[in-house]
Amino acid sequence: MSKIFLGCLLFVSSMGWLLAQTEAGMPANTTAASWLDGGAGDAFMASPPLPYPVVREADILWEKRVWRVIDTREKINLPFRHPDYALFDVLAAGLKAGALRAYSPADDQFAAQVAAADIWQQLESSDTVGVVDPETNEWRQQIVTNVFDPERIKRWRVQEVWYFDARHSTMQVRIVGIAPLLETAVGGESGTTIETPLFWVNYAEARPWLAQHPAPQWGNDRMRMSWEDLFAMRRFHGYITQERDMRGRRLQDYASGRDLLLESEKRDQAIQNWEHDVWSY
Repeated sequence: MSKIFLGCLLFVSSMGWLLAQTEAGMPANTTAASWLDGGAGDAFMASPPLPYPVVREADILWEKRVWRVIDTREKINLPFRHPDYALFDVLAAGLKAGALRAYSPADDQFAAQVAAADIWQQLESSDTVGVVDPETNEWRQQIVTNVFDPERIKRWRVQEVWYFDARHSTMQVRIVGIAPLLETAVGGESGTTIETPLFWVNYAEARPWLAQHPAPQWGNDRMRMSWEDLFAMRRFHGYITQERDMRGRRLQDYASGRDLLLESEKRDQAIQNWEHDVWSY
């Protein structure tokens, strides 16, 4: 009996020693101290995105490509315009760091790449203004750079493919690309504006970068998920503006106002009903 007791005691002691060595060998956190330690650190434990499940082309019996718009002024979409974790700031940092590639807004097939410098040159403008020199009291010309305000990005365009996986008998969706939309005044005093994408980002390429950056959550600051988690869990709301059809039309080409919203809901519901109809035969 005493041998069993001594054996258990040695086992517990060895486990405690191993745990202490493991904790001692762990790399120190390079972020600022936590508020528990009197600091203001806000660390985020990032992890790589989960790999997509293997899907064979032969298992896809049906698919539908749609374009959806996310309005960041909706309550559920407010994380997109958070002052500290805005999606545009995350993508801009990735482009400047060379971790992401931007593609031409003229083609949503990711065929032509756009240099990040060209994007910032389009967003940031310079003006020459006259100022008074406080020492000589004379007028002189000064160049002022207008820095782009991310708050101008109010909506996002998302390209996604819905498909029915015959192997698992489930309807799945995969995001193909995302693009920030920018309103530009074209009507002068009439106030007419047009909305165009700034650039496209291939979502498959952006997943590792998005997985490293936190997305804000409602109510619980301790609950953290990455931007890749937010998209994977579809914790956003968007309405369909276009689907691939024979004419290549957008919904706004033949509907407006309330009819446009109803047509968008009709397209969304048709996708969900397709899976249900499979089991009704």
